[in-house]
Amino acid sequence: MLSTTRTRAALTAIVVVAATLLASCETPPPPPPPLVAAPPAPPPITLSSSIVEKASAFRGYMQRAGAIGATFENGDQIQASLKVGVAYEPKQFLSGATAYAAVLALQDPTYVASVRSFATDPVQRQSIINQIIADPAYAVGFKGSDTAAGRIIDTLGAEGLRLYTAGKAVKQAAYDVQRAKWSTLPVLDRDGRLAYAKTMSATPALADSADVAALQQASMGGVPLVPAPPAAPAAAVTVSGPRSAPPPYKPLVIRGLAVAALAALGAAGDNNLATIDAVMVEPASAMCLNMAKLNLYQCLAVAKPHYEDVFCLGQHIMIDTSMCVLKASGAALPYEPPPPPKPEPVVTKKKPVAKKRASAKKKS
Repeated sequence: MLSTTRTRAALTAIVVVAATLLASCETPPPPPPPLVAAPPAPPPITLSSSIVEKASAFRGYMQRAGAIGATFENGDQIQASLKVGVAYEPKQFLSGATAYAAVLALQDPTYVASVRSFATDPVQRQSIINQIIADPAYAVGFKGSDTAAGRIIDTLGAEGLRLYTAGKAVKQAAYDVQRAKWSTLPVLDRDGRLAYAKTMSATPALADSADVAALQQASMGGVPLVPAPPAAPAAAVTVSGPRSAPPPYKPLVIRGLAVAALAALGAAGDNNLATIDAVMVEPASAMCLNMAKLNLYQCLAVAKPHYEDVFCLGQHIMIDTSMCVLKASGAALPYEPPPPPKPEPVVTKKKPVAKKRASAKKKS
């Protein structure tokens, strides 16, 4: 019995020693792989609330002014329409058009995806941001810029054409309304209405809160914007369709693309507002709007009867402003027939007057 126990103990010891020897002969397991930190997530798309409010103010004015009718029954109705038409400040209006262009560009998924592909690497992202700020035309180089530009041109073109068409009808009403006796009566408080026009032209317009929310969602790639109703069937525009608009583009379109690209890179938030405002400056279109205001002031200063106020409204508020928007966007301009040639003055040839014969001198 004792020998059996000793034998078992010896065998157990041998097994342990053998297992130890075998374990020492095996290859040690490889060390665990080093932990690789995941790249930082790209910043979200950010567009300053101030920029969105400017876009809303622009869109709101274009809708209100484009809805001015051409049927006038009294002077009060004319003055009410004038108050709607004069209520924009040129600098804010132009910034709003550019901001609206940026929101439209952010609706283009191809353009946004192309820009955001460079947002993962912080160094590369900052380099592209710097290049866009230095030269906004750099934003045209991203894939999808042609369809994003098409959205801008088509939408602003539809808005401008709608206002232009309404302005043409109002301008014609300035002649038609003269059949009514009241339209030939003098405007009351002519100086007051001119002062009001100048005051409202220096006052930034307010944005609609519901429209601001819609534009904010659209800038994040949310619900597509609803375009303004077309002025005529021929002017219908499908904003949701990706129409390719080849370059070159107008400065307003380029700057709208640049702001959209900065927003897609997360560099157009409230902290970047000063930089974005500088990117949106566009002097040529500002001159057009300032000239429209100057012509309006001169028109109101000399207008006396009511029908002349209607002309000022149709021509210098609605038509002139719409043409500034159309030219700034690069949209097709409406056809304007050339003025009829001036009649040539009729020159009547004078009949030659027969010279009187000198009377012969009598011979003395």
